[in-house]
Amino acid sequence: MTTFLLIIHGLLAVALLGAVTHQLIALWRTAPVVGAGFMARLKAVRAASYANAIVVLYALDFFIGSIIYATYRVEVRPYLEDIGAFIAAGSFETKEHLAALGLGLLPAYWLVWKAPNFVAAVTARRTVTVLLGFFVWWNFLVGHILNNLRGLPE
Repeated sequence: MTTFLLIIHGLLAVALLGAVTHQLIALWRTAPVVGAGFMARLKAVRAASYANAIVVLYALDFFIGSIIYATYRVEVRPYLEDIGAFIAAGSFETKEHLAALGLGLLPAYWLVWKAPNFVAAVTARRTVTVLLGFFVWWNFLVGHILNNLRGLPE
């Protein structure tokens, strides 16, 4: 069951990573989009259209990750400490904290994306979205690397 949840957790993380990255690219575009190439289409999306999906994906991924967390804490973390992989174990500690901060940031993130498009809202959107994007990227990379180091035993 843990392996199944880990796979679902990873798939949700990839979807979340894609949505946040797409939103960040669209949010930081500086000029009108011209052309029909890949980058032009990538930048042309409406950044606001991702907000609800990102909130739902983050919450679901956090929930499934919290179920898997007990197995990690009991079986994987002691293994990492036994082999002297303290940087890996510490990176996961940071991952835990950033995931919790991201969960706490979700209401503010959702509110700034639902606010009217005035200058203060744009600044708040950029700030909150960059923070959330950093949290998502960090958590994805650390989780992926740690899973490659040990994985979750059955």
